[in-house]
Parts: sequence; structure tokens; C-alpha cells
Amino acid sequence: MKKISHIITVMIAALTLAACNNAKVPDDYSKSETQPAIYPDYAGTTIPVNIAPLCFMYTGEATDMVTQIAYQDTEILCSGIKAVPDTDEWKELLEKAKGAKIDVTVYTENNGKWTQHKPFSIDISPDSINPYISYRLIPPSYVTYEKLTINQRCLENFDESVIYDNMLCSSEGKEQCINCHSYQNYNPDKMQFHARQQNGGTIIAMDGKVRKINMKHDSLLSAGVYPAWHPHLNLIAYSTNHTMQNFHTRDKNKVEVFDTDSDVILFDTENNTVMPVSRLKDEMESFPSWSPDGKWLYYCSAKIEFSDSIGKEYDANTRYKDIKYSIYRKAFNEKDMTFGEAELIWDATANNKSATLPRISPCGNYLVYAQGAYGCFHVWHNDADLYIIDLRTMESKPMTGLNSNRSESYHSWSSNGRWMIFNSRRNDGNYTRPFIAHIDSNGNASKPFELPQADPELHKIMTLSYNVVEFMNGPVEISPRDFASTLKGSEGEKVTMGVER
Repeated sequence: MKKISHIITVMIAALTLAACNNAKVPDDYSKSETQPAIYPDYAGTTIPVNIAPLCFMYTGEATDMVTQIAYQDTEILCSGIKAVPDTDEWKELLEKAKGAKIDVTVYTENNGKWTQHKPFSIDISPDSINPYISYRLIPPSYVTYEKLTINQRCLENFDESVIYDNMLCSSEGKEQCINCHSYQNYNPDKMQFHARQQNGGTIIAMDGKVRKINMKHDSLLSAGVYPAWHPHLNLIAYSTNHTMQNFHTRDKNKVEVFDTDSDVILFDTENNTVMPVSRLKDEMESFPSWSPDGKWLYYCSAKIEFSDSIGKEYDANTRYKDIKYSIYRKAFNEKDMTFGEAELIWDATANNKSATLPRISPCGNYLVYAQGAYGCFHVWHNDADLYIIDLRTMESKPMTGLNSNRSESYHSWSSNGRWMIFNSRRNDGNYTRPFIAHIDSNGNASKPFELPQADPELHKIMTLSYNVVEFMNGPVEISPRDFASTLKGSEGEKVTMGVER
């Protein structure tokens, strides 16, 4: 079904391109002083020189549209309510306009009369972006595991494929959930993801070899959850979590996911050993993330003392709005594999807030995190915004250019540190969509643009949310069936516990 849907998308794009080949700017038109109403909104954005064509549709009343995209003496003309530039022409235009602006002029026809709307410009950054991203596609209810996939998409065109499909290991009444895919230093040849329930285990794929790890152990709260590969060592930091989930009928935040316990551990992929990193009493540690040099492990921790008399699960269920996380880090010594003492980086609780998902820029100067009023699952919190810390001054400020009046959450840096991709529910409050923004050397963000699609209407009709969007330097070459075969093949390699050092 995936291949068929992709073919349909390509056919739609081909038909639109045929219309573009016959496009002509109207001879007679009136001028409007307002910019055209288009979706997605690409006006005034900054885009990478190697990005796929920015296809958009007119959302006002019109029977026809002609779009002119120009730089100096080079132009692309498209006709039709959906503007879909030819990929080859688009690449040629962007290469010529690198470091400059392209101008977009939209003409619309209504009742036989044409209007030229106020042109808008798009900055073409010479900073390229990683050629691939991957993400999980999931129904937003989070109730059923009936259909989940981890997909990969080329950012330089519209090619998309499935990395893994949970239906390959699911059967009626025996479903499988998949989550938390990650890579070592953007390398698609070093990947991991989790499968839960049916044929569950942690998949480690390194240089074409696929292994299944069984992290069930009496000394661990759970298998590894939120992963963070060390930049150059065969080590993965995880949290281990006891997690609960609530669904609200009246609260504007429809879903609440929270922990009743969590620790941070370190997994040695070569020796199958697990070492505790932080598991303090009355603290919940989560969301590990390495600095780009591998010398620091950042994580979040919430200090809360649950009642023993009524049970931790019940107490957490009634006090989830009291759970607030701050950001810490520990120095890591590669020679003897030891960690230093915990150092408080950002005290969110002092501001009556909760900070999650610390992500450090490749240059090491900035840390971006998600902040909300409480809790750890900000993707469903309408007040959640992205903030940036300058690690040289420890000053924190909101990334005002990126934030909206709905949730902004899971975010990832490109390998050159010039682009950030993040999830937002700004369109309708229900479905997360990926947005990309340029980040300059001072940590300032440009106006974000929505992930381009061959059919610009796709995100308006798509009933799946994007989850855990990560940059990659290329595609994963291992087939979905090879991953499924490994998951079905055994209970997995067992881990042993090391000593906390």
C-alpha cells in the first residue's frame, strides 16, 4: 500500500507539472496590496539551498492561479491552484540564488478577472541541510497499535520509504508498538529502535548487522526508553521509565503521559552491559543527551516525593501537574568510563516550569529544550514552547521565532548546526507536523517553514502525526523484513548489570 500511495502522489505531481509547462503570466490584471493566502505559508522564510521544491496551494476564492518564481533572469512558471515547481528547474534556480532571495508572484483568476497579489520573497541560505530525516507516523489517539511505521524521507526531493512497519510482527490480539529510533552522529548505518509487546526488544543495527537486545532485568525499571548515542563510542544512554497515560474529556491538553519512576542508564553495545548513571531516591531522571564532544551527558530530573500510603501510581495520577523537571549534566571520562557529580544547568522549577528534551548544538554553544507548565510529555501541552540556553553565559530565552500558541516540542539539530526541525501542532491542535528553521551563529531562528510535500494539501488531509523527527546523512538500507526477522528470531541477547561509577 505504501508504494501505491507514493505512485499516486507522483501522478498528481506529474499532472500538475504538465500544467506548469503551459503556464503564462496573464496580460491583463489588477494589483493587490496584500500577499496571497497560501498554504503552507512560505512567505519570508529562509530555506536550504538543497531543499525540495516548496509546493503550495491558494486558499482563497479563485478558479485558476499562475505562479511566477524568479531570480534575476531565471524564472519558473506554474499554473493551477496548486503550484508545484519542476524539481530540476527548482534546483537550478536555488543554486543560482544561493545567498540571495527569490521572488514569488501569484496571479489568481476570479469571475474571469485576474489579480496580481503583492509578491513575497524567500531567502536561499548557502547552508545545506542533511539529505534525510526519519520519523514515526502514528494515529494521534495513542490508543491503538494497529498501524505504526518508522519512515524516512529525502529532503532534497519527495522520496519516502518505510524503515520498519509494526504490522510485520503484529497479529490480531497481539499488537506491537515501535518507538524511539535514533542514530549515532547522524549515521544511518548505526541505528536503534524499540519494539514493545509482541516480539518486543531493542533493535541495534550497526554496519549492516542487526541484533535484538533483551533489556529486561530485575535491576532495571524497564527496557531502555529515550536513547542517546555517544558521538563516537559504542555506548547508548537511555532512561528507564514506569509510564502512565491519561485521556481528558474537558482539559484543553487532551492526553497526559507521565512517569511514576525513571532513571538514566548507560548501555555498552559491545559487551551488553548496563551501568546506572543516575537513580536517586525521590527523583525521576529522563531524556539523556550527549554534548557533541561526548564529554558531558545532559538529562532532566524532577524532584518529587510520592506518598507511600496511597500508592505511587495513584499519587502521581492526582499530582501530575506538580511534576516539574530541570536540566542537569554530568561530566563523562572516556578513559575509565566514569561520571562526575550532577551539575544543575537550568532550574526550571524555580520559575514554576518544567523543562524537557535538552538538545545541544553541534558547535556545543547552545542547548534547546521544550518548556511547559508541568510534566514531561509536552507534545500534547498547548503552552509548550522551545527555549534556547547559551551554554557560555547560561542565559535562557524563548525561541520566539519558532513558537506558536500551540505545542512546540520534539526538536533536532542538523549536523552543521544551521537548521532545526521540530514538531508543532500550530495548524489544527490535533496533528503534529514537522517545521524547519534556520539557526544563525548567534542562536537566532528564522521564520520556520513546513516540511515540503509533492502535494501541498497532504498535511490537511493526513490523519497521522509525525513523532521523533531525526536528521540523517543518508537512508537506512536494511529492509523492514530484515528487522522483522530479527525481532521474531529470538527473545534477544540478555544484558548484565555493571557497577555505578
